[in-house]
Amino acid sequence: MGEAEVARQPFSSEFRSALWDAANTLRGSAVDRTDWKGYILPLLFFKRISDVWDEETAEAHEIYGEADPSLFPEVHRFVLPEGCHWKDIRSVPANVGAALQKAMQEIERANPDTLFRVFGSADWGNKEKFSDELLKDLIEGFSEIGLGNTTVSTDVLGDAYEYLVGKFADVTRRNKAGEFYTPRSVVRMMVEILDPKEGESIYDPACGTGGMLLGAIEHVMRKGGDPRTFYGKIYGQEKNLTTAAIARMNLVLHGIEDFQVA
Repeated sequence: MGEAEVARQPFSSEFRSALWDAANTLRGSAVDRTDWKGYILPLLFFKRISDVWDEETAEAHEIYGEADPSLFPEVHRFVLPEGCHWKDIRSVPANVGAALQKAMQEIERANPDTLFRVFGSADWGNKEKFSDELLKDLIEGFSEIGLGNTTVSTDVLGDAYEYLVGKFADVTRRNKAGEFYTPRSVVRMMVEILDPKEGESIYDPACGTGGMLLGAIEHVMRKGGDPRTFYGKIYGQEKNLTTAAIARMNLVLHGIEDFQVA
């Protein structure tokens, strides 16, 4: 494990506190508590995309000096359309939900192969659910948390998902709390039993947030295999739209390319 990997905090107390604060912000709103993760996680992903973009821009400055970084789009993993950065939404004075929804839609449209429907179907523009004040509180709460590659583990969304489900899923209402996640220890055991090999196809018919798919890839990497041999051979299926979107986010954040989650 390299020094940069050691420096990353997979799930720091600061980040856990930010998640708790976000949940408290939504408490008392018109959003059902079992749906909170469907709003908090897309916000986190939007912040992470923006932070990674900033890191890549800083690296471009080091490589190319004072040249305009926009002349070198290859330094970025994603296209971030003008006006769609986290900072742009943070500075919006009114109609924050509409601006946030537009930014997320523009990012999805600009990255159709990797970010199709990745932000889910949250109705940010619904002012009965999200007043400007509430959204500004949510955005400010995450603004001080760094979510770039040099700051957090790539599995930060998986950690956040497990935390939110564990804290706020209502297990007495099965129609709302059906997304029971499989603990990672169980995922690791199942992957060890399956023992996937480099270059094989991977399919999970109830993939949830993508933990089993990622576990299989990481299993091969631990044995010295090349994860790129899985590109084009990774398949997942998930009934819940929000959970399927989280699976796509997780795979993208792990640098996995050319996969299908239906």
